[in-house]
Amino acid sequence: MTHASKHPIQQGGIIAAGAGSRLRADGYRDSKPMVRVAGRPLMEHALDRFRAVGIRRLTVLIIGESDDCRRWLAPHGGDLDLDLIVRTTPSSYASFQLVADRLDRSPAVITTIDGIMPREDFRAFVTAAAGFPSGAVVLGLSDHIDDENPLWATLDATDGRILQLGGDHGSHVTAGLYVLPAQRPATPAGFVRLRDYLGWLVAEKHPVYGIVLPRVFDIDRARDIVAAESTALGDGHRGDGA
Repeated sequence: MTHASKHPIQQGGIIAAGAGSRLRADGYRDSKPMVRVAGRPLMEHALDRFRAVGIRRLTVLIIGESDDCRRWLAPHGGDLDLDLIVRTTPSSYASFQLVADRLDRSPAVITTIDGIMPREDFRAFVTAAAGFPSGAVVLGLSDHIDDENPLWATLDATDGRILQLGGDHGSHVTAGLYVLPAQRPATPAGFVRLRDYLGWLVAEKHPVYGIVLPRVFDIDRARDIVAAESTALGDGHRGDGA
């Protein structure tokens, strides 16, 4: 019988490897991690979520074009143990693997820079993920679907296990949150997209579970920022701005 993990998640990663082309098309000139939602950069929202759960050791991946973010991190990340990687990667899987490899030997939570959610929802996700069986991969899920190419997940409501990942339908979509165990599954070479790797884990019957989050905004376009700021996510009570 597999036992639940007794080790809290104490390290994290932030993937900010996209160029933000759709935001640039909408008139934004800052690099994507420095795009502001409710007056604060996406990177600041992400760092504060990790601070809220007591995670101080972070690996952060940005691309070379995000020099504004690199300069911003110097005075704003001094309370954190930051491992900053500045590199342009060839694919979403390469970005994920680069960050994951720096966070081996203990459980870790990795997020993409795109997602905006309340800090208390992130805290609930991290707490719940630590209680799943040792060796499990845990994904954040949402039933708020506003993505041009969502990754669908079919969730077993009885135990939270993901039964299928990918395809053109499911019960939820992935939300850019990934918890990895200390011991990672051996992975064959050849993945390009992160979704292909995650789908392989599920297909190969590795233990992959999902936690449904109340609401996550995927910030890709100007209208996504407007939507996030028009809800409690952008105010001083429940949102990341608290």
